Amino acid sequence: MTDSYSITDLAREFEVTTRTIRFYEDQELISPERHGQTRIYSQRDRVRLRLIMRGKRLGFSLKEIRDLLDLYDGDRSEITQLTILVDKINERRETLRKQREDIDATLDELDKLEETCQDELTRKKTG
Repeated sequence: MTDSYSITDLAREFEVTTRTIRFYEDQELISPERHGQTRIYSQRDRVRLRLIMRGKRLGFSLKEIRDLLDLYDGDRSEITQLTILVDKINERRETLRKQREDIDATLDELDKLEETCQDELTRKKTG
């Protein structure tokens, strides 16, 4: 296992741009060491970046991700972090369910509107 990583290593591993990684650094979500102009990322930075990417994929905001990372820093047992994460997962799931219901309702409305328009076109062409 490598103890340090370059920005290029992490960008390649997580399939993001180096600019994305620098953004997370600017947001103080990761904090690489610097040797001159070169950033040296630790195993901790790599793990945090993995958690950031997972959180983004799941639709969490950067603030929510930061809060979870901060909890981990304060509670190494991870009990508080896991408890809050479960709550956030349930909130996210409920939001997605509501969005799906809204999308389904919109699709139904579009289907009905299209049918009405098709009927009207048929009447105008034959009448």
